[in-house]
Amino acid sequence: MKIRDDDGAEDMFINLTPMIDITLNLLVFFMLVSKFSNTERELDLHLPEAESSTEPAPAPDEIVINVLADGRVSLGGREVTREALLETLQRAAQANPATPVKIRGDRLVHHENVVNVMDACGLAGLSNLAVGTLHPSGG
Repeated sequence: MKIRDDDGAEDMFINLTPMIDITLNLLVFFMLVSKFSNTERELDLHLPEAESSTEPAPAPDEIVINVLADGRVSLGGREVTREALLETLQRAAQANPATPVKIRGDRLVHHENVVNVMDACGLAGLSNLAVGTLHPSGG
């Protein structure tokens, strides 16, 4: 006759696979979010404030040009020369002459540098321009 031994109950097992999956997904999410937000922080750009500023929905083909305080021009997170900027704008104008362009000039930049970017847009045939500002509350 076989006697059952209750002292040797089944060993408990905790499956860690779902917890590891969730942890890795969170890690990837936070890495991607920090990558996108670093681009804006790496630019030393302080936009001027305007009472009437609003946060428009970005157009999918919108070109954002940053003019830094020292006059350097940044397009897509990379510093570009006037010739390279003009070439990029001309290609965009050939694809769609109504392509929106947002010019974000630092509050301390010389007006001449912003006008040079606006002039390059005009030479390329782009006229749908906007100037980036911040609302006084920082929004």
